[in-house]
Amino acid sequence: MDHKSCYKAVLARDRRYDGRFFTAVITTGIFCRPICPARTPKEENCLFWPSAAAAQAAGFRPCLRCRPELSPNYPGWHGTSATVTKALRYISDGFLNDHNIPQLAEKLGVGERHFRRLFHKHMGTSANVVALNRRLLMAKQLLTETSLSVTQVALASGFQSLRRFNDALKKNFRLKPTEIKKHPAALLNKAESLTLQLSYTPPFHWDHIAAYLAIRAIPGVEIIKKNRYSRSFQINGKSGCFTVFPHPNKDILCLTIHNAEITSIPLILSRARSLFDLDSNIDTINRHLSAHPDMAWRVKMTPGIRVIGAWDPFELTIRAILGQQVTVAAATTLSGRIVARHGLRADTPEKKITHIFPTAQILANADLSGLGITQNRVKAIHHLARMLVDDPSFFQRATNLVDFVDMLCRLPGIGAWTANYVAMRAMKETDAFPSSDLVLLKRMQKNGQRPTARKLEAISEDWRPWRAYAAMYLWANDPGNTEKVILHKNSS
Repeated sequence: MDHKSCYKAVLARDRRYDGRFFTAVITTGIFCRPICPARTPKEENCLFWPSAAAAQAAGFRPCLRCRPELSPNYPGWHGTSATVTKALRYISDGFLNDHNIPQLAEKLGVGERHFRRLFHKHMGTSANVVALNRRLLMAKQLLTETSLSVTQVALASGFQSLRRFNDALKKNFRLKPTEIKKHPAALLNKAESLTLQLSYTPPFHWDHIAAYLAIRAIPGVEIIKKNRYSRSFQINGKSGCFTVFPHPNKDILCLTIHNAEITSIPLILSRARSLFDLDSNIDTINRHLSAHPDMAWRVKMTPGIRVIGAWDPFELTIRAILGQQVTVAAATTLSGRIVARHGLRADTPEKKITHIFPTAQILANADLSGLGITQNRVKAIHHLARMLVDDPSFFQRATNLVDFVDMLCRLPGIGAWTANYVAMRAMKETDAFPSSDLVLLKRMQKNGQRPTARKLEAISEDWRPWRAYAAMYLWANDPGNTEKVILHKNSS
């Protein structure tokens, strides 16, 4: 976007551009989201940056009204390289809190010099500045919305000491922690139960997402109740749970975290955003898919559908293996049986959330007899679990969709359908597409003729690079009843 296009978006306070750029005002030294409610500055006083980190690196501090820390994290989804996209996920999860740039570049399978060049090209600044910006914006959100002490906020946002935290806040935001903490919302939270905001750009079809998750909820681990999704988790040996529900009046989801370690908050926030696909550029995706007759009416009917993610790739892959050639209900029952026998006990406020999904270490040699799981499925589960025990970074090894699908298909009991399903949900590969799925084939039949998987693969070429979203729209919408959301009945 050029300068004039950005300024027009700011004048219109167009929500479609929230997160796609940030406005820095020369006269005030502040940077804002395009939707900031403050008085619009003169065009000649505005500079536009591709990321909050770039604006911060240029010496601007975040606006206290529009709160850039709540902006969707679009840079990972609107045209940056796959390497930068994956790096941003690692940074959001706090990887650079304990590691350095060479280690991150090595993890991504690229040279350090090339990695640094990519970041400057796509983000307008370095990875270290982006990581610092994420830590500072996380700290600002915690100071604004919770009653955590300043020391707790420093630890939760990834700073190694209170002194470094105070120095960074003063240097980059020109504020003291106590000046941010005056916000009245901070009084609404207690340390053992934090409620934070997760923003997104509409449209966002909560009802479809909740229904999709509800029929796949693993008994004892997940539950949808009274318009709220809750699940258990374990991070660094400590169990907890969280609940997500839509705000009644704002375009945000509310995330309540129970019994979590302070330092795990950024990871929980990052995974929750991924689970609900809050950072997708849904306007661009819908516009692209709507150009094709097979998709246009589907997008128009339910424009806010997202690719629902997963809390953990291993958990979802086990769930997908159990769901091969059976109904969703049957796969859910089998998952619940595994959890009941081998899951770790969890102490949570939700009475029906009693367990943590078993780890790879537990399932590697677990007795799965008598649970109704076929021997081939048992072998596939054991093999995958042992693979993860030997190589904990297994799911992060592939650098692109083709490599990931190929890597998973080499494992016994896993075919292209399962691999693509895991890629689209757990790995956030936007172009993953399980073309052999029976429901997808049924949805695309014309004049009573159902296409073959190869034919559907050819048709889907026009939907690239958003085929995962096309799959979600096909699963959701039944051409025989355009007034009703039909849930996918064959896929896990």
